[in-house]
Amino acid sequence: MNKLTALLQRPHSPLKDSFSVLLLLASASGVNALIDPYVSLTSQSMIYVLAVVIAAYRLSWVYSVSCALAAVAALNFFFVPPRWTFRIDQSEHLIALITMMVLALVIHHLTSGLRRETEIAHLNEQRARQLQHLAVQLAACKTAEDISALGQQAFDASFAGPNLLCLNDASGNLHCRDELPATIRDGMVCCMKEGSVIGAGTNRWSDLDAWYLPIGDQYPHGQMLGAVCIQAVAGDDSSGRQHAEALCTILAQALLRLRLNASILAAQRETERQQLQGIFLAAVSHDLRTPLAVVVGAASALQLQHAKLSTAEQEHLLDSIIKEAGYLSALTENTLQLVRLENTPQSLVRDWESIEEIIGSVLARVRQHDTDKRIQLQLQLPKGLPLVRVDPVLISQLLANLLENALKYTDGDIQLRVSIQGSQGSDEHNADHHQQWMRISVKDSGKGIPEHEQLSIFEPYVRGDHTDRSSQRGSGLGLAVCKAIATVHGGNLVLNQPQEGGSEFSLQLPLDAQPPIVAGELS
Repeated sequence: MNKLTALLQRPHSPLKDSFSVLLLLASASGVNALIDPYVSLTSQSMIYVLAVVIAAYRLSWVYSVSCALAAVAALNFFFVPPRWTFRIDQSEHLIALITMMVLALVIHHLTSGLRRETEIAHLNEQRARQLQHLAVQLAACKTAEDISALGQQAFDASFAGPNLLCLNDASGNLHCRDELPATIRDGMVCCMKEGSVIGAGTNRWSDLDAWYLPIGDQYPHGQMLGAVCIQAVAGDDSSGRQHAEALCTILAQALLRLRLNASILAAQRETERQQLQGIFLAAVSHDLRTPLAVVVGAASALQLQHAKLSTAEQEHLLDSIIKEAGYLSALTENTLQLVRLENTPQSLVRDWESIEEIIGSVLARVRQHDTDKRIQLQLQLPKGLPLVRVDPVLISQLLANLLENALKYTDGDIQLRVSIQGSQGSDEHNADHHQQWMRISVKDSGKGIPEHEQLSIFEPYVRGDHTDRSSQRGSGLGLAVCKAIATVHGGNLVLNQPQEGGSEFSLQLPLDAQPPIVAGELS
């Protein structure tokens, strides 16, 4: 028996109740024997009435009524003249006994009603607290499985059962963890079709000892989300059925909230996708059309006026074509990479790589544009760095984008540092305190990024306001691609503003357990 219904269906032991009746009568008789020389028969009858009141409040109606009858008999036998017999000589004594009998039964009736009302009030309080607690728990649920588990616990705590809770799957069919008997499944399907409770105490299938309750909107043509079967119930327990309906209503609200949130998120993603497409088309119309016009114009000039152009002019046009083509190539590569990472992040090809080799290959390419040799390499582990399990192509692209941005927007030195940290610096609540991270930072000596731009700098097609470098072009995709690459590797890319000035972009990659070294690899 569960704790909520135990108040109204408290089991009684016949032996214990019989002993309680005998103890109450013996106590009342003993007290009356002590005070017999000093009080009247009316006062003695009140002692027995007190015993009847106690029995009516503590015992079942059978034993409390038996106690009332036995109290009248004990009063007659022990204290009404002639004593030690059940004979009554005086009419006033008969009237007193009859009056005591009626009074005892009335008191029993009133006391029993008071006890039941008290227990019902306590039960309703318990149920109200359960509903409140369940609502708080459901507010934190993220999946329908969590809601189903909490709902099952709530029904098991409220009803003796057995209780069965099933939810509809994505196709709208009733789905249960265990195979259901045909009658129970039919009852659940029927209550969902009708949108109302059926079973014991209702207008449908009232001969059953079970309730079938729908989970969902119970208005006509409402959305049904599942059903509950509560077995071994009494048809006259309308209060329990109302509590079961309240539980179903709370579960339905939680499930509808999940579906509404999913619809809102889907709508937001679709809106963001359409906005991204619009931004992409705007970027393409500007960032692709302008360099293409330069390429077409330079190529046309070379084709039509080749003989009239000097060698220096021809080289200038060819240099323009090469630069614009390189810009188009970088823009296309960043765009395709961003789309690929957002749509299929699981397609990474990871392997154990040496970060020194990756940085070396990136520097070899980037330093072709760094004629002043402003990039400085600083490693904090002179004896070598551990291997990292990454996609080398993506990490190379990330570092190249950071270094090229630094070369483009700063005139001073650029520092490239690599270090090992015990935990991720930006996550103070990291559960794994033993996790190590590799930190690769690119620090420039420019004017830094304004505070109002720091939050949006990693968004696609967002460029900083470099008014003093209006000649520098960019699509605003480089940092967005870098952020996406760091995320799919389980790491992070953050922007820091050092006190000495400039900007510092830090890539943090998790360090997994190092792979075993094969003997042949040592040679």
